[in-house]
Amino acid sequence: MSVKITPISNGPIRIEGDFQIVDPAGAAFGLAGRTVISLCRCGHSENKPFCDGSHNRVGFSHTVEARELPPPKPKL
Repeated sequence: MSVKITPISNGPIRIEGDFQIVDPAGAAFGLAGRTVISLCRCGHSENKPFCDGSHNRVGFSHTVEARELPPPKPKL
């Protein structure tokens, strides 16, 4: 199964599918079998990196619209 990542306007980043989330040292978060989670985009969650709904309380506002990224810069 592929992974689908959806940034939600005025909300979190939703991840659906068969995925793993690891910390900077490579240790995996225990997701208790979840195949859908939301990651914080507003920076106010008390459960980072996971969303706890704080974006509603703090009035986080960002409309998401798909766009093309520029080509990557060449590596020197």
